[in-house]
Amino acid sequence: MDFRGAHILSVKQFERSDVDRIFEVADTMIPYARREKITKALQGAILGNMFFEPSTRTRVSFGCSFNLMGGQVRETTDVKTSSISKGESLYDTARVISGYSDVIVMRHPQVGSVSEFAKASRVPVINGGDGPNEHPSQALLDLYTIKKELLSNNRQIDGMHIAVIGDLKHGRTVHSLSQVLSLYDNITFKLISPAELKMPAEIVSELKDAGHKVIETEDMEAGLNDIDTVYLTRIQEERFTTKLEADIYRGRFRLNQSIYTRYCQPNTVIMHPLPRDSREEANELDNDLNQHPSLAIFRQTDNGVLVRMALFALVLDVAEKVDDTARDVGWYTQGRF
Repeated sequence: MDFRGAHILSVKQFERSDVDRIFEVADTMIPYARREKITKALQGAILGNMFFEPSTRTRVSFGCSFNLMGGQVRETTDVKTSSISKGESLYDTARVISGYSDVIVMRHPQVGSVSEFAKASRVPVINGGDGPNEHPSQALLDLYTIKKELLSNNRQIDGMHIAVIGDLKHGRTVHSLSQVLSLYDNITFKLISPAELKMPAEIVSELKDAGHKVIETEDMEAGLNDIDTVYLTRIQEERFTTKLEADIYRGRFRLNQSIYTRYCQPNTVIMHPLPRDSREEANELDNDLNQHPSLAIFRQTDNGVLVRMALFALVLDVAEKVDDTARDVGWYTQGRF
């Protein structure tokens, strides 16, 4: 695809070569993300960060990524503080905010809302999550992490086995990750969830049509056998009518040191898009794995900065100019990595 000026709304818009290009640019961002160098490639540019659902990692990492490239960030973090609460349409909001920004990242609780917003925007829009539908930048950073983690064990994405566990019905991260993985070859997906929270049938069909093997099960222990990566996700409480309804499923699937040792192969990569629900009644990913070398959840969050910097560089057409203004960092940065 031609990234220059493009909206990033869905992983379905990518070919495998596009993903390779994003990862190639992400690799060049490492010295800037690690605070070894400073760049001013986006000096004077403004990011409009519009988040109408709660967010920590996505919102902050997009803002951090833009700042690291020399740009400035303006944020809207609540519907109540925007004119949408007064009845303003997404069309009008898009026309206005795109006049103030050079690129916009948007999260919204309604499926398709970010695409609707992008149609009226005068600048590129990146989907930061539209309800339970998609989260393309998360899928890219997850895939980037999987690639790096597997390579460290002399493995690759093609032919890998992955167990995806939890609320697969409402989890937009697992929707987008599964769809972008379909670009690769001969993957075995073990989809582990309560029957009521299964992966949407259309995504399962897409995976099978792409030639991948899909196993759906409620048996977590059996599903953990013979896999390269385990990807857990929390019960998406905000997508349920009531907390009591979500509580029916909370804590049903848990991974801890004992279960990992008993059922997983050595070096099985452990991933989670975060936040993980560490409350006693949930605890889908136990703290007793915090020091495990295969726990990649914090490497995921670090990689999110690289991938989001790459997206900004590509859509704003500065990927080849980042090094032009590079200089060394002048403050203490040791111990970050």
